[in-house]
Amino acid sequence: MMIPVRCFTCGNVVGEHWDEFKERAREGDEDPAKVLDELGVERHCCRRMMVSHKDLVDVVAPYQ
Repeated sequence: MMIPVRCFTCGNVVGEHWDEFKERAREGDEDPAKVLDELGVERHCCRRMMVSHKDLVDVVAPYQ
């Protein structure tokens, strides 16, 4: 899960695409730009937020 769920700039919901983006682009071998195109993330501000986001949930709350 991505926190925050919405783009800071435009307010679009980007958190719903985070898990698939992380699996395919960050942990896989796919180009992040192509993954974002396929997920339908078109706005530059949302794309920047997805690419630059650092997932800290596991660090901050390590216990499930």
